[in-house]
Parts: sequence; structure tokens; C-alpha cells
Amino acid sequence: MEINYLILHDRKENTMQPEALMLYKLMILYILDKVEFPLTQTQLTNFLLEKEYTSYFNIQQVLSELLEDKFISCNVIRNSTYYEITALGGESLSFFYNKISEPIREDIDNFLKVNKYSMREENSIRADYYKSKKNEYIASLKILERDNPIIDIRLSVPSEAEAEIICSNWSKKSSEIYAHIFSSLIEDAD
Repeated sequence: MEINYLILHDRKENTMQPEALMLYKLMILYILDKVEFPLTQTQLTNFLLEKEYTSYFNIQQVLSELLEDKFISCNVIRNSTYYEITALGGESLSFFYNKISEPIREDIDNFLKVNKYSMREENSIRADYYKSKKNEYIASLKILERDNPIIDIRLSVPSEAEAEIICSNWSKKSSEIYAHIFSSLIEDAD
């Protein structure tokens, strides 16, 4: 009951109690520990906000402190930040696991049961671009399965605008493109 009071108290005031701060950190570590793939900032934030555990600003503070303490790591690709638990974070979670109440763990487990597949699918398609030479860009397009690329394409294009379009379209068309390439390559040549 004390933790639930802290959560409610946190919503009413913009100051975060140390116990609530610790709980939010443990919740994020628990979520990241339960999945075998990185989660985006949006995915983490959506759960905590949807369940009304805390505010967006508190989540940002917690993520920042977890990064600073090296309990999580992040990788920024285009406009998305991907978070993963580190060994140090996993060790800390194991020491303080019992500080997360059973109802909160059940909320997290149920959320992951319902959304894990779609979150994995969403995170398995990656697109980014970078400048390689003067007036030339490389669009890097991937489909990952358990962090292993099942397709990894790099396209050289003459403009940043084209690279942006290619990256934007990759999420919509990657499955179709992969299927076409795969079937074309396994066909018997006459």
C-alpha cells in the first residue's frame, strides 16, 4: 500500500519521492529484462503513462538516471531511441526485485503478453541514413530477428531527400521487398 500511495502522491505533486523514483527505475529494468530485444522510448513511456503510474517528465528523469548509472544502454537511430538493460542493471534488478509489488509485476507481464509480438515486430525493421561523400548519402535498411540481420541493404543515393524517402518507405514495404529478393534469389536459373 505504501508504494501505491507514493505513486498517487507523485501524480499530485511534481516532486518525485525517493521510493517512487526507485520503483520506476525497477519497473523499467523489469520491463527491459522481460524482453529479448531493445524497446523504444515510446514503448516504455506508453506503458507507464497508459497505466498512469507517473508523468512523462518523471519517466524522462528515470531513464536519464538509469543511463547515467549504466543500468541501461541506449542506441539512437534516426528519430527513435532504443533501450536495453545492461548486466549491471540486471544484477541490480535481481537484488531489488521484491520491491516491485506483485500487482505491478502482473500489470507489466500482462502488457508484455499482449504487446510483445507487435513491439518486437515494430523494432525489427530499422532504417537510417548518413552522408558518405560530398552530395552522396547511404540509406541503411535492415530487418532483424533477435538482433541478427535477416536482410541488410545499403543503397547509395544522390540526395538526403531521397535517403529520407527510402527510410520512410522501408517500414511499409520491407516485408514485400524481402519476399521478392528471397524468391528471386532461390529461383533456378535457366
